[in-house]
Amino acid sequence: MKLIMVGTGYVGLVTGACFADTGNDVLCLDVDHKKIDMLRRGESPIYEPGLSQMLTKNIAAKRIQFTTDKSTAYHHADVIFICVGTPSGEDGSADLKYVLAVAKDIAEELEKIGPTAKSKVIVVKSTVPVGTSHKVRDAIRARTKIAFHIADNPEFLKEGDAIGDFMKPDRVVCGVESEHAGEMLRELYEPFVRQAIRFLLWMFAARKW
Repeated sequence: MKLIMVGTGYVGLVTGACFADTGNDVLCLDVDHKKIDMLRRGESPIYEPGLSQMLTKNIAAKRIQFTTDKSTAYHHADVIFICVGTPSGEDGSADLKYVLAVAKDIAEELEKIGPTAKSKVIVVKSTVPVGTSHKVRDAIRARTKIAFHIADNPEFLKEGDAIGDFMKPDRVVCGVESEHAGEMLRELYEPFVRQAIRFLLWMFAARKW
């Protein structure tokens, strides 16, 4: 599966590296040219046990790559994971400006791709308040009529054991608006959740399936 990680911070890099390690084609997108250059050299900008080795292995296998080119990234993707930062505002609430900026970029690129392309699954994985996926969906729909699927996939990674948490999760939780998005995420996470109890898939209308 062709995946995009938007943001190469803690969540984006760990998620991208682990998905690449199970055979997916991962492209990590970031606006920071210095960070992308570092990653292309096989150097991790963060310390997490096992991450550098996993990146080096999958860079060599051409399963993970890095870019600052939004058009290339979004055209490439079957599934787009939004993994950008959500800094706290003055009142302590999560600032969604980076998440919504990504939504705007995605809408612009969907318009360029046009209606003939296979519809993409857009997954909010940043740490965000309840309802953010609907805000992302609405921000995209306000700018394009091109079809897409929205989903939410919160992360449960502990610093220092993030690789282990991702590869052998206690649970994977996904909220989706369509069966197509659910099927894509179920297929993507199948190597990590051999026991069905670990994979929890919910429709946004509060129906579990």
